[in-house]
Amino acid sequence: MTLRFPRFTAVRFQAFSRISSIPARTALGAACIAGAVLLAGCAGQKAAPSPEAAAKQAKLDQALALFSTNPPSGLPAGWEPLAFTRKKKSTEYQLIEDAGRTVLRAYADQASSGLRHDVNIDVNKKPWLTWTWKTSALIPTADNTQRETEDSPVRIVLAFDGDHDKLSLMDTILFDTAKLLTGNDLPYATLMYIWENKAPVGTVIANTRTGRIQMMVAESGPAKVGQWVTYHRNVAEDYEKIFGEKPGKLIGVGVLTDTDNTAQKVEAWYGDIRLLREADGGE
Repeated sequence: MTLRFPRFTAVRFQAFSRISSIPARTALGAACIAGAVLLAGCAGQKAAPSPEAAAKQAKLDQALALFSTNPPSGLPAGWEPLAFTRKKKSTEYQLIEDAGRTVLRAYADQASSGLRHDVNIDVNKKPWLTWTWKTSALIPTADNTQRETEDSPVRIVLAFDGDHDKLSLMDTILFDTAKLLTGNDLPYATLMYIWENKAPVGTVIANTRTGRIQMMVAESGPAKVGQWVTYHRNVAEDYEKIFGEKPGKLIGVGVLTDTDNTAQKVEAWYGDIRLLREADGGE
């Protein structure tokens, strides 16, 4: 899916022209935004698939991530690694066997990179996201409300299409800068489900650079550390609550375990990720 890129107005061009004079670390901040959003699957132009390939992809799209159907080695089929910058260490991801099923293991040692899978799904028809995850520990100094300590042992990352002409001037400038730095258009909106240290479940935390990336706390505190935990979230309702409008197509899903800002180590595991029509498991 090709995302639309809004044309410059005279005002936006004047504002954008000043980007060349901002500090390098601010430009890098835009690059970090690009990496975080691209993780969720900012798809470029691709050749049209054959009918057979399209049918296979459609089935995979609906499942999102059936790690359990993969052999316990390497990376899951249909998923790609994504490193944000060359200067950052990459999180290690590998399929392993756990209690007789295949799951995705993540290990981050002062690292930040993710896995992504491109999809094309109407979440208004299949709104219920269900997944499982487990973490060996929390990240003691992590605080996702602060730019300098924005890490989480586990994240589910969703990217959505939408009308880029609705973006604010500042978001448009930021997205345009990221486009220049990465060569890719960015999704209209990104929603992450995270495990936080202190913020209560249901808390919404905006990215410190743009409101187009929002985090919702799915788990908080240490009570369930070391346990497999299952979640059911109505993505369409969460999106509308957070962004104030109905979601466009879901164009990507990703996982992200990161400890680069806090310079910590953590091991985590992800089970299957699915989209369903009903919370009780109806396809």
